[in-house]
Amino acid sequence: MKEPTPRNSRLALAGGLAAILVVGGGGFVLGRRSGDAPAPPSPPVAAAEPARQEPARPVLVAPFDRAGLLAIASVAADAVTLAGDRAVDVEHVVGRRFSIALPFGCTGPLRDDDAAGTGWRYDAAGKALRVQVAPNRWPPADWWSQAAPAGVQAIDGFWIARPWSSSEACPALPSPTAAIDADPVTLPGQTLAIGQVVGSDATRQDGRDTLPYVAVVRTEPDAVRTDQGFRLRLSGRLAALPGGQVTHCHQPGGAEQRPLCLIGVTFEEVAIENPATGTTLARWSGNDSIRTE
Repeated sequence: MKEPTPRNSRLALAGGLAAILVVGGGGFVLGRRSGDAPAPPSPPVAAAEPARQEPARPVLVAPFDRAGLLAIASVAADAVTLAGDRAVDVEHVVGRRFSIALPFGCTGPLRDDDAAGTGWRYDAAGKALRVQVAPNRWPPADWWSQAAPAGVQAIDGFWIARPWSSSEACPALPSPTAAIDADPVTLPGQTLAIGQVVGSDATRQDGRDTLPYVAVVRTEPDAVRTDQGFRLRLSGRLAALPGGQVTHCHQPGGAEQRPLCLIGVTFEEVAIENPATGTTLARWSGNDSIRTE
């Protein structure tokens, strides 16, 4: 075995030292690079969404029914006995919708001498059921005994019979009839009316709005249902009468008379219903001049 020379030993030591420096230096550089690398960015934090506010829901106000209209009239009648104190909160009722059904034809078919009145008749030969309602047209003097308001030509409307009852059905017992030779009187039920003002500048023909609403239905005799009478359905909005109130009451017979009251409205729809069958026989718009279907 050959002994290494001093020169070879020095070269070997130098080579080993160089290898150590290379390996150590590389590790140092790698260590620095790995140590100096920036931390990965944190995921963005989502901003908290503001609490969702539900939109305010509109308050649905139910239309005035018969009971509601009777309540308005009762307050107005009470107020007229107290020297006409303001009774009804006009701001909260004018423009409100209403729907009321007035029963009629409860006691049987129309008589021959009342062919143009309110009621019904059945023609067996022609198999036709004719149902009709005659509106009222009141002159201003019927409601304003002192002085009629300017600009009022008439009031078109209907009596609300039996204003002490909230029922929209025929009464259980027929109303008593006056004797043939009796003097004309205001029947107990004719103290409350619902109507709309006809202005003096109205273009409608005089008398046209007193024509009856007529529904003619072809039906077999055994299918005729009149046992519950019929109903006149009035719909529209409450309206201010002359003077600004939605009601007007007066006592032409004195303080002991029950006040006669008028509820001001604008009619939007008029319909004739058969409560026994649940059907609508005919329907008209409030100002429709053609009233036969």
